[in-house]
Amino acid sequence: MRGSFLAAFLAALLASPSTFAAPTPEAVRAQWRSSDAVLLDRHGAPVQSLRIDRQGRRAPWVALADISPALPLAVLQAEDQRFMEHGGVDLRAMGQAAWDNLFRERPRGASTITMQLAGLLDPALKGAPGGRTLRQKWDQVREARALDAAWSKAQILEAYLNLAAFRGELQGVGAAAQALFGKAPSGLDVAESAILASLLRAPSASRPAVARRACALARELAAATPCAGIERAAQAAFSRQAAMALLPPAREAAARLLKGAGDRDVNTLHSTLDGTLQRHVQAVLRQQLMALRERHVADGAVLVLDNASGDFLAWVGNAGGSEVDGVTALRQAGSTLKPFVYALALERRLLTAASLLDDAPLDIATPSGLYAPRNYEHDFKGHVTARASLAGSLNVPAVRTLMLAGLDRFAERLHALGFASLTEQADFYGPSLALGSADVSLLELANAYRALANGGVAGSPTLLPRARPEPGRRVFDAGAAFIVGDILADRAARAATFGLKNELAAPYWAAVKTGTSKDMRDNWCIGFTGRHTVGVWVGNFDGSAMWDVSGVTGAAPVWREVMDYLNRHGPGRAPAAPAGVVRRTVTWEPALESPRPEWFLKGTETTRVALLPEGRRTPKIVYPVGDTVLAVDPDIPAGRQRVFFLAHGPQGLRWQLDGEPLGTAGAHAGWQPVPGKHELVLLDGAGGELDRVTFTVRGGG
Repeated sequence: MRGSFLAAFLAALLASPSTFAAPTPEAVRAQWRSSDAVLLDRHGAPVQSLRIDRQGRRAPWVALADISPALPLAVLQAEDQRFMEHGGVDLRAMGQAAWDNLFRERPRGASTITMQLAGLLDPALKGAPGGRTLRQKWDQVREARALDAAWSKAQILEAYLNLAAFRGELQGVGAAAQALFGKAPSGLDVAESAILASLLRAPSASRPAVARRACALARELAAATPCAGIERAAQAAFSRQAAMALLPPAREAAARLLKGAGDRDVNTLHSTLDGTLQRHVQAVLRQQLMALRERHVADGAVLVLDNASGDFLAWVGNAGGSEVDGVTALRQAGSTLKPFVYALALERRLLTAASLLDDAPLDIATPSGLYAPRNYEHDFKGHVTARASLAGSLNVPAVRTLMLAGLDRFAERLHALGFASLTEQADFYGPSLALGSADVSLLELANAYRALANGGVAGSPTLLPRARPEPGRRVFDAGAAFIVGDILADRAARAATFGLKNELAAPYWAAVKTGTSKDMRDNWCIGFTGRHTVGVWVGNFDGSAMWDVSGVTGAAPVWREVMDYLNRHGPGRAPAAPAGVVRRTVTWEPALESPRPEWFLKGTETTRVALLPEGRRTPKIVYPVGDTVLAVDPDIPAGRQRVFFLAHGPQGLRWQLDGEPLGTAGAHAGWQPVPGKHELVLLDGAGGELDRVTFTVRGGG
């Protein structure tokens, strides 16, 4: 029965002209869409692919000239040996198939490559599970004849290799070559080509069956490749995960651009990224996270910005398999906001870099209770210059500077810098905003530091190439931004806290600031040279604390490695002082620092900074302040809890607590707190009262 149908079909075919209008090769190529969006770097090289279509796996269209010659030869041998001779339909093969099907239990097909292409182009020709109907076969033949008349053989073969299904979700030679062999179609060898050609006939066949067919095909082609080599290639291909070749990771940047593209049909995204730099940054971050693994550090992110253009040159949102983008995730800022506090105070001419600030215990009344900032090292330095305070990241002077500059003004300035994540109400943070109690993103921080690098001019960063630089907006006085940058680049000024040899001490000019949030949950290092700004965050996306990781040991090594790479061809140079900035040699009385040059905004310059003599300062109790309420910690043994009273004044002052002598001020080993109300008196050497406060201890009873 099957043979009579085919005979009638052949007779009708010979007498019937085709009226089918074949699509053009250009139209077919234009309709083709890769299943992945490919992100290109600033040089046009791919840096990341991102899956956008889950219906099938397709690579970009591959021209026949970019396919290894071994594959077309294998495909023609396996599927259509008279492809170059027939007019789209192989009547000889169809006749042989009709004869064979009369006497064979398993039917034999006679579809040419052109007929198969017609079926791929026209959904109406898609067969049911039992095969195509006679009508569908008729239409397939007609369309194949029309294609052969309108297209060249090369165009037909190219389209077939791009549209054919090879295995599973893999459609087209580009996806198949990448997923099964990890290479581009141009690199396919004879063994790999024989395997792909064998899959066309039976995409879901088992590995041994595909290997046997590929081996037979290689023999038909008189290839020198032994069957053992083909079997090994098949084993490797079938054990490979069906995924596109791994590209340098820029997944987060690709996702951000795709989100911005909306519903537009996008398969190629051009970005500002530098692929070589992206790979280097990713490798450096991974290496540092491996080194910190024993200190409970799992995650990190790095951002590199071009200062002039705002281009993102590297965007590494994480170094592992997490879906979190560490560049845009909100984390506690730590000390990274301090430079902006000082820039505001300098700009308002409330202090200079040479001004002396008091690093002594400080208690500030807030709606939620007393706020008592302490330094990272849990000590106090006494009077220090503003330069040393910022460079050494001292907490109490930063809070005093914020109180001087104004909390509301500072919050407004942060919003102007682009910190959109901050709440509009500055009172929500209170004085702790100076120490980075707010949640910010690495993107916001890096771009704010870029504003300092650009002399106080802020702008929007971009992942998309811009025809011309975006005009910036001034958010800080140029002189204030310059002085803050000079302080952040001063290794001598930060030596008291960080030492002279550390990852921050680059052999070229670079301004840098570290930061560590409360309980060591976030670790930052942000800095800039004249050309680039680099921001680094390390921590844990789940919010758990790191173990003994500071800015210098956590994020700073990554920052330094990236900066060294950026400056490998030309070290960064110190920027020139802008107009309105002058330099003077300053001396201090008493000599808290040796005489040295300092930068000033014009009109604030001085050559001498004098501290009011000790004897002319009124002795007073600094801690606790009046009406303080202290609480006994139930989790700490009572015998180990201590309260340390602090006072300003000359030597020889003594304490009296509840009418009983307690010892010399500054010399006692701390008082073990007792619940109840207490009265603390500061006495001079002769026993005269100088100051008195009352405080209360709660709990413990």
